[in-house]
Amino acid sequence: MPEPERVVLLDDHGRPAGTALKSEVHGQDTPLHLAFSCYLFDEAGAVLVTRRALTKRTWPGVWTNSFCGHPGPGEELPEAVHRRAREELGATVRDVSCEIPGFRYRAIDASGIIENEICPVHTAVIDGDLEPDPSEVSEWAWVRPEDLRAAVEAAPFAFSPWLVEQLPQLTPGTGPPR
Repeated sequence: MPEPERVVLLDDHGRPAGTALKSEVHGQDTPLHLAFSCYLFDEAGAVLVTRRALTKRTWPGVWTNSFCGHPGPGEELPEAVHRRAREELGATVRDVSCEIPGFRYRAIDASGIIENEICPVHTAVIDGDLEPDPSEVSEWAWVRPEDLRAAVEAAPFAFSPWLVEQLPQLTPGTGPPR
């Protein structure tokens, strides 16, 4: 049986301050912890957006960036990005780059669960096919970055709060060269 997933707790300055079980950390008093977001691009420059599975504990059914995760204790962020791409999307990625290293947010979903994360934002390029895990992703689409920006501007309530905050901070041409 695999070990339960642990997250890295952080102090207010972003320094590691212990660990906790992922299953116990997200609630109505979520401590600050380390996470990451990743925007996955294809060779044509399209970005993958995913709809969180309806069975997810937080933000079920919400459209968001390509994938997210939590690095484990002692796990480097690029390594965690590669691991979560395999786990969540069944994908191999390359050219992982940290675009917004200090991104931090706090948000409350409709059920009252709080996210409280320092969440460096990465980009990567897909290297193969997608086989999303249905317990993580219910739908997905490859879209032009400018179309994603327009959709978020027109209907921010349809997207995860972290995507809404991250997208304006990403360089408009972020992604592989065309």
